[in-house]
Parts: sequence; structure tokens; C-alpha cells
Amino acid sequence: MSPIWLEFERPIIELERRIEELRIIEGEGNEQAKEELKELETKLTKLKEETYLNLTSWQRVQLARHPDRPHTSDYIKLIFSDFFELHGDRCFRDDPAIITGIGKINGKSVVLIGNEKGRRTRERIYRNFGMAHPEGYRKALRIMRFGEKFGKPIIIFIDTAAAYPGVGAEERGQAQAIAQNIKAMSTLKVPILVMITGEGGSGGAIGIGVGDIILIQEYAFYSVIPPEACASILWRDVNRAPEAAESLKLTPKNLLKFKVIDEIIKEPNGGAHRDHQKAASILKEAILKHLNHLSSISPNVLVEKRIEKFASIGVYK
Repeated sequence: MSPIWLEFERPIIELERRIEELRIIEGEGNEQAKEELKELETKLTKLKEETYLNLTSWQRVQLARHPDRPHTSDYIKLIFSDFFELHGDRCFRDDPAIITGIGKINGKSVVLIGNEKGRRTRERIYRNFGMAHPEGYRKALRIMRFGEKFGKPIIIFIDTAAAYPGVGAEERGQAQAIAQNIKAMSTLKVPILVMITGEGGSGGAIGIGVGDIILIQEYAFYSVIPPEACASILWRDVNRAPEAAESLKLTPKNLLKFKVIDEIIKEPNGGAHRDHQKAASILKEAILKHLNHLSSISPNVLVEKRIEKFASIGVYK
């Protein structure tokens, strides 16, 4: 299956294709192709730097939603070992939009929770495109309490446009489930490390997003509302989503400035979708660093600092 590319990446893709063609010719001993290849590789490096350094907010949203971007299931396979998935909320049903379970990182047992969008059409429908129902949030909370009971750090991967807004979800208490998670996560006496790896949209994200440290990947975003929904509400025009994305200040740099997140995690050149292994390796390093730090803090101090952290967001002096 050929890689998917976004419109603003077209010049890069075309140049990469030309370079691949020249590499074949160079392999046949063509000296002229060798010189041209060297020149184009330099040009490609410069083009990538310029393109990804000057992305608009909307282009960053597009990258965060890239179909080839690593999902929670990918990161679990690449970073953790001995993963055992746990299912069900013990109340209604299992929600495939959220994966939960236990695993190990460098021999240390941890609880793992994350949105899963799915890859192909059938799996995307099965996973509801990563948008959880109330039972998904209740399942996540059940596993978090399991982690607290056995003293296991909780690691969370966020990648969802929003919580599912369907009638059934509302009938079963979507808002209540999210509110209960926010309240409960505030006082869990184990380290909670949250990573936004793609979309961090609305209550769907915050429902599993209360933690001691909030990390975000370089081309992910985190917002109170998806740009399309914002444009639809404000201007009754979904085509103004790029304008809404700019106004929402949803990029990692803005989020760091406003102290909504704690650290931006670098991605491979061009985005995590270009090199899953490298993206996972960078993420693993960050996870280990913060886990070591959080593990040295007493449970009561963790809770105190976590509440203080979220209470200070949005305060205007």
C-alpha cells in the first residue's frame, strides 16, 4: 500500500520520488546521476525544514490526523512488553474505542490506557473512530483504580476527536462518566503520565487526560473543541475550520506557553507517520524519564500537586 500524503507535502513527495529514481540509476554507475542525487538530497533536507517549521495550525491538525500516524496499539507493541488487555466496564459492555490493560516497560509493570481509532474501514467502524461511549470511560476508570490498588503507574495515550455524541451515549450518561473520571483521576495515589499522540479533542480527551505530567508530540494538538465544530458553531460554516484552528491556539507551542501541557516530544522529520519505530523510541525515552521522576514523589504529594496543576490552568492575573 503506497504511503498517504497531504496536499502541503506534495513538493516533498515529488522530490523523494525523483531521488528514488536517481538512486536506481546511480546504482548502475551513472556519474551524472550521482551528482544530481547529492544536489537533490540537500534540497530535500532544506525543503523539509522549511515546510515543517512553518506549518499553519490547520496543517498541524491535518498531520495529527494523518491516516498512517501511529496509534495506541502501535505504541503499545513498540514500547511495552507482556501487554495483557483488560475488557469491559462491569456495567454495560466493552468499548473498543479505548484500549486498557497492563504491560511492562524496562521490566516495570504499568497500567496502559488509550484511544484506538483503527486502521482499515472495518476496524475504524468497530473502534468507532476512537470516540468513546460512557462505558469506555468507565472501563478506563476501573483499570485506573486497579492500578492504584496494586501501586502501578498509569500511562495514557490520547488520540480522539471527541467523546461520542450519539443519543445512546447521552442516554447512558456520557457527561457524567467524563466528570466522574476527572474527579477520580485528580485523587488517584499513583503516578499518571498522559501523552497526546494525535488529536486531543474536547471532553473526549480530558475524560482520560488528568495527570501529573502532560506530554504532547510535536505534530499533535489539544483543544476544547475540534476546529470544524468550532467553525460550525461560531460562523455556521465548517469551511472556516482553518481559521478556527488558528484562533483556538491548539498547537504544542501555544499549549506550553499557557501551561496546559508540560513538554513537547519531538517527532521524526516529517512526522511520526514517517517512522513509527523512531517515534516510539523518542516517546519511550520521555516516558522512562518522567516515570523515574514521578516514582520518587510520595502519593499524597502527587495528588496535591496534580490538583494544584489543573486548578491553575486558565487563571488570569
